[in-house]
Amino acid sequence: MTHSYAATVTWSAAEQGPTTDYKSYGRGYRISIAGRPDLLGSSDPAFRGDASRHNPEDLLLAALSGCHLLWYLHLCSQSQISVLDYLDDATAEMVLERGGGGQFVSALLRPQVTIAAGGDPELAKALHAQAAANCFIARSVNFPVHHEPQISVARA
Repeated sequence: MTHSYAATVTWSAAEQGPTTDYKSYGRGYRISIAGRPDLLGSSDPAFRGDASRHNPEDLLLAALSGCHLLWYLHLCSQSQISVLDYLDDATAEMVLERGGGGQFVSALLRPQVTIAAGGDPELAKALHAQAAANCFIARSVNFPVHHEPQISVARA
């Protein structure tokens, strides 16, 4: 079974001018996906971007974290573990090369999960490994995605 996705990314010289030199053009762009609110993007501020807009690097990390979250919630629901709260302070590292290129070399997801009283915290922790193995986005990147989950059990 194949799933297809579509997005339109639009940039215009009307914002700050054409690409006559590295400093002259704007980095702002719009991401449009049918039926959803637009996202405003830019390059990372380190690359002359607008810090108030989403950048591709942040969006990649958010996609990894969001995909892991959704798989984890699915697996918990199948295992009768009631998740009450989930917070992930995710980080990633990108290395630049001399010629201007670069790549992500790792990501670290740090999910802090609270489960309902009576839930199995060991199983809740173990399900993160299965979520990591199933995550579509993590399976698609060419760098390691590490996990440091913490499980808390709510008081009855």
